[in-house]
Amino acid sequence: MARRNKKGRDVTGIVIIDKPTGQSSNHILQRVKRLFDAKKAGHTGSLDPLATGVLPVCLGDATKLSSYLLDADKQYHVTCQLGIITDSGDADGNVLEELPIPEFTESTLNKVIQQFIGEIDQVPPMFSALKHQGQPLYKLARQGIDVERKARRITIYEIQLLDYQKQSFTLSVRCSKGTYIRTLVEDISHALGTGGHVTMLRRTAVAGYDLSDAITLTSLQEKSDKQGITALDELLQQAEDALPDWPSIQLDEEGTKNISFGRSISVHEPFISANVRLFNVNNECIGLGEMSAEGVVEPKSLFANAVD
Repeated sequence: MARRNKKGRDVTGIVIIDKPTGQSSNHILQRVKRLFDAKKAGHTGSLDPLATGVLPVCLGDATKLSSYLLDADKQYHVTCQLGIITDSGDADGNVLEELPIPEFTESTLNKVIQQFIGEIDQVPPMFSALKHQGQPLYKLARQGIDVERKARRITIYEIQLLDYQKQSFTLSVRCSKGTYIRTLVEDISHALGTGGHVTMLRRTAVAGYDLSDAITLTSLQEKSDKQGITALDELLQQAEDALPDWPSIQLDEEGTKNISFGRSISVHEPFISANVRLFNVNNECIGLGEMSAEGVVEPKSLFANAVD
């Protein structure tokens, strides 16, 4: 096995992990960081310990994209167990109440589901990482403290009913950032005339990545053990590919130099007001910028190769 540098390697890219259940996103992040022996690492939005599925982990300069990827749309498969309400909204929580389950048909369930498609207001759950007076809500929840939370506007683009039984249903949900699937499931179960909680949650896609791009931690470990740390680099997605909807701006040598020193530049491009990806004359992405309608580009997040 390759010897690890105490400071870590300068490795940049995004690895898509198929997160296993029962582990926190931060635990996965630290495992990946150690496997790649990377100096820097960050993920693009936590998954609950119970949840599995697509978890992009950014390494090196790609960590500068994390905040933008947090804004990306997401897709999930989720199963709801009806008739039981838990404090966390999932199977990891304590049972608060058991309720009778009314008989319902597929048509009835689909009509209820339709009420939640589009822009809706959703109250975040107490078991979340949102903070109240500096304290994460989940820490307060574990102390039995409940605080008022403001509803937030989210968008549910699509819900498909994949399966249903007398006491459960499974959905495919495509949604905007900030959506709490546990809360969505609870709200749907209440609209059915009962309660419910999540027993299975699998993120199937985020920011253009899906399960076909993902690799397990076990596979990562095996590849590292057999071929060495550097062999893992071939599994990395290019950082600039994470934002395919952002326009790209090709810079000349002078433009690259000015951008690398934090200066704004004017470009001869179709003028748009948008976030952009910046490429040097060698077609290497050197970071992200923002272009005004007047054609002025300002640097926002630059990669190390912008100042080489």
